[in-house]
Amino acid sequence: MKLILRILLSAISVVILAKVLPNVSVDSYYTAIIVAIVLGLLNFIVKPVLTILTLPVTILTLGLFLLIINAVIILMADALIDGFAVNGLWWALLFSLCLSFLQSIFFSFLGEDKKS
Repeated sequence: MKLILRILLSAISVVILAKVLPNVSVDSYYTAIIVAIVLGLLNFIVKPVLTILTLPVTILTLGLFLLIINAVIILMADALIDGFAVNGLWWALLFSLCLSFLQSIFFSFLGEDKKS
């Protein structure tokens, strides 16, 4: 149940950011749900591979290159999903930062940060 709630909260975050950021667009709420699912899968499967492959650059930049990896993940989702568009690497970077911020706010209401 928490997985479905997390996906829905991520989709809401995507819709909010598409309304706020001028160079990010999503066609429908259904597309936003697909974006949330695809981003979750890409973060689970592709991001660890990219992180390992770019480890020297990540160490050299003191971890700041991970922001670029997040932006590349957003651009990959843009390429995979019709109805979702992000215009450029800088907008993908801003979208990634804002999405992380919104998700941390929304997920804090789920109480996942508390140990039981």
